[in-house]
Amino acid sequence: MNKTELVEKIAAGAGLSKVDAKKALDATVAAIKDALAKGDKIALVGFGTFSVNERPAREGINPATKQKIKIAAKKVAKFKAGAELAAAL
Repeated sequence: MNKTELVEKIAAGAGLSKVDAKKALDATVAAIKDALAKGDKIALVGFGTFSVNERPAREGINPATKQKIKIAAKKVAKFKAGAELAAAL
Protein backbone atom coordinates (compact mmCIF):
# COMPACT_ATOMS: atom_id res chain seq x y z
CA MET A 1 0.00 0.00 0.00
CA ASN A 2 1.37 3.40 -0.92
CA LYS A 3 0.53 6.82 0.51
CA THR A 4 -2.27 7.50 -1.99
CA GLU A 5 -3.99 4.22 -1.17
CA LEU A 6 -3.61 4.89 2.56
CA VAL A 7 -5.18 8.34 2.15
CA GLU A 8 -8.12 6.74 0.31
CA LYS A 9 -8.60 4.18 3.13
CA ILE A 10 -8.45 6.91 5.78
CA ALA A 11 -10.94 9.06 3.86
CA ALA A 12 -13.37 6.15 3.45
CA GLY A 13 -13.01 4.96 7.04
CA ALA A 14 -13.36 8.36 8.67
CA GLY A 15 -15.88 9.89 6.28
CA LEU A 16 -13.45 12.63 5.24
CA SER A 17 -12.55 14.05 1.88
CA LYS A 18 -9.27 12.85 0.40
CA VAL A 19 -7.81 16.33 0.86
CA ASP A 20 -8.66 16.33 4.58
CA ALA A 21 -7.41 12.75 4.99
CA LYS A 22 -4.10 13.69 3.34
CA LYS A 23 -3.75 16.70 5.65
CA ALA A 24 -4.45 14.50 8.67
CA LEU A 25 -1.93 11.88 7.57
CA ASP A 26 0.73 14.51 6.83
CA ALA A 27 0.16 16.15 10.22
CA THR A 28 0.41 12.78 11.97
CA VAL A 29 3.65 11.86 10.21
CA ALA A 30 5.10 15.30 10.95
CA ALA A 31 4.17 15.04 14.63
CA ILE A 32 5.80 11.60 14.89
CA LYS A 33 8.93 12.86 13.09
CA ASP A 34 9.21 15.93 15.36
CA ALA A 35 8.80 13.84 18.51
CA LEU A 36 11.44 11.33 17.39
CA ALA A 37 13.82 14.16 16.48
CA LYS A 38 13.50 15.40 20.08
CA GLY A 39 14.22 11.87 21.35
CA ASP A 40 10.69 11.25 22.60
CA LYS A 41 8.87 7.94 22.47
CA ILE A 42 5.43 7.68 20.84
CA ALA A 43 3.19 4.92 22.19
CA LEU A 44 -0.05 4.16 20.35
CA VAL A 45 -1.84 1.63 22.54
CA GLY A 46 -2.79 -1.46 20.55
CA PHE A 47 -0.77 -0.39 17.51
CA GLY A 48 2.82 0.00 18.60
CA THR A 49 5.62 2.19 19.85
CA PHE A 50 7.98 4.43 17.89
CA SER A 51 11.31 5.23 19.54
CA VAL A 52 14.86 6.30 18.77
CA ASN A 53 17.65 3.73 18.96
CA GLU A 54 21.31 4.69 19.05
CA ARG A 55 23.68 2.51 17.07
CA PRO A 56 27.31 2.68 18.20
CA ALA A 57 30.23 3.21 15.83
CA ARG A 58 31.55 -0.05 14.42
CA GLU A 59 33.96 -1.49 11.96
CA GLY A 60 32.78 -2.92 8.65
CA ILE A 61 34.25 -4.24 5.43
CA ASN A 62 33.90 -2.67 1.99
CA PRO A 63 32.73 -5.65 -0.12
CA ALA A 64 34.29 -4.25 -3.29
CA THR A 65 37.80 -3.68 -1.93
CA LYS A 66 37.74 -5.91 1.18
CA GLN A 67 39.23 -3.03 3.15
CA LYS A 68 38.10 -2.30 6.70
CA ILE A 69 36.07 0.87 7.10
CA LYS A 70 34.68 2.72 10.09
CA ILE A 71 30.92 3.07 10.25
CA ALA A 72 29.88 6.13 12.26
CA ALA A 73 27.48 6.02 15.18
CA LYS A 74 23.96 7.10 14.33
CA LYS A 75 20.42 7.30 15.58
CA VAL A 76 17.69 5.27 13.88
CA ALA A 77 13.91 5.13 14.19
CA LYS A 78 12.60 1.94 15.74
CA PHE A 79 9.06 0.52 15.75
CA LYS A 80 7.79 -2.23 18.02
CA ALA A 81 4.37 -3.63 17.17
CA GLY A 82 1.76 -3.65 19.93
CA ALA A 83 -0.12 -6.74 21.08
CA GLU A 84 -3.26 -6.07 19.00
CA LEU A 85 -1.26 -5.45 15.82
CA ALA A 86 0.88 -8.54 16.39
CA ALA A 87 -2.24 -10.64 16.98
CA ALA A 88 -3.86 -9.32 13.80
CA LEU A 89 -0.90 -10.47 11.71
